Amino acid sequence: MDIKALNAVQKYAASRPVTEPNAGLGGAGEAFKGLAKDFATTLQESENIAKAAMTGEADPHALVQALAQTELAVETAVTVRDKVVEAYQEILRMPV
Repeated sequence: MDIKALNAVQKYAASRPVTEPNAGLGGAGEAFKGLAKDFATTLQESENIAKAAMTGEADPHALVQALAQTELAVETAVTVRDKVVEAYQEILRMPV
């Protein structure tokens, strides 16, 4: 019994580095971080253009374009959120 336990511990220790995330490779976390940063940047730029349009410093065409980009970004974020929630619910429904 001790030999099997020792063997299991050794195999676990050998396979553990394979399952740990590697900071150098990026991964899904880095991708989502980049998407969140791009989303925030889009919203900030659109807000700046809207403020400039209110003071007369930006033309209406730039305002409409900024609003369209913001709308697309928000719709994309909502779609991603819905997919993540749907996947989470599906995982919760899985039998253990």
